Amino acid sequence: MNPISFLFIRLGIGVSMLGHGLVRLPKLTAFSDKMVADFADSMLPVLLVRPFSLAIPFVEFALGVLLLLGFKSTWTAVVGATFMLLLMLGTAAIENWGAYPSQMIHLGFFVLLIQFMPANTFSLDVFLSKNKS
Repeated sequence: MNPISFLFIRLGIGVSMLGHGLVRLPKLTAFSDKMVADFADSMLPVLLVRPFSLAIPFVEFALGVLLLLGFKSTWTAVVGATFMLLLMLGTAAIENWGAYPSQMIHLGFFVLLIQFMPANTFSLDVFLSKNKS
C-alpha cells in the first residue's frame, strides 16, 4: 500500500474516533444514561452497560489521538478492531441494525490498518524508532 494512502486511512479513522469521543465527553452522564435506557430490555445487565457506556467516549478519544499521532499504531488498531466488535455485540443485543453499517466500516478500516501496517511510514512510531538508533 502507498504510505500516503495509508496515512489518510489512519488519519480518517483517527478523526472519526476522536470526534466520537470529543462530542460525548462533555455530556458523559447523559450519554451513559441513554445507553442504559436503550439496553433496559436487553439481556445485558446494567452492571455491565453502565461502566462500558462510561468508558466508550474515553476509549474513542484515546484511539483517535493515538491514530492521529501514529503512536503504538499496531496495538491501537488491534484495540480499535476489538472495540468495534464489542460495540457490534451490544448493537445486536438491542437489535439496532441501523448502527451496524457504520460499525462495520470502522472495523474494516481498523483491519486495513492492521493488514498494511508496514506502510505506516508517516507516524510517530517511525520517528521514534529512527531516533533510537
